[in-house]
Amino acid sequence: MSLRIVHYNEPVLRQKGEKITVFDPALARLAQEMIATMHEAAGIGLAAQQVGRAIQLFVADLRDVEGKFAWELDGARPPLELFMPLVVANPVISVERRAAKDVAEEGCLSFLGIRGDVERPAALTVNFQDERGVPHGLTCDGLFARCIQHETDHLNGVLFIERMTKPVRAGIEAAVKALAKETRAAAKAK
Repeated sequence: MSLRIVHYNEPVLRQKGEKITVFDPALARLAQEMIATMHEAAGIGLAAQQVGRAIQLFVADLRDVEGKFAWELDGARPPLELFMPLVVANPVISVERRAAKDVAEEGCLSFLGIRGDVERPAALTVNFQDERGVPHGLTCDGLFARCIQHETDHLNGVLFIERMTKPVRAGIEAAVKALAKETRAAAKAK
C-alpha cells in the first residue's frame, strides 16, 4: 500500500521528527510502506515527514541510479543489493571540517517538478539504526551522501529550497509559490 506524499506548505514538513525509541512491527510496516511509496513515485529517498509523520525515519534506494559514489557500511563494502532499500532511523551525520563541497541539482517528492542546485559536503559519515534498532555506521560520498543529507534535513524540518543560493531560489520562486497555493487550496477542499 502506498502512502500519500505531503506537498510543500503542509506544516508537517517543517516539524523536527521525534527520536524513535520503539522498534516494533508497526515501525517496520511503516518503513515498508514508505519504500513502496518511494518506488512508486520514482524517488531515491523519502522521509517520514513526507508521509505525514514527524519522526526520525527515512528510506533510500540508490540501486538504479546513474552516477559514481562510494560507500562503506559497518566497515565493509557490501553490494548495494544486499542492504538497499535502506531504512535509516535516528541518523547522526558527521562531516570533516575541511571536507570538499559539491554543487548539484536536487529535486524532492514533496516539490514535484521543482529542481535547483544545492551545495552540500561531498562526503560524510552517518550513524543510525535500522528498522529493528540495530546500530550501523555508513561512510559515503557523491549522490549517496547527498541523498542522506537531503533526507536527514527533512527529519529536522529543513527543506532543500532553504539550502539554495538566492539566485537559484529566485529562479524557482514562482513554481514554489504556485505549489504552496495548490496545497492551501487542497487543504481547504478537505
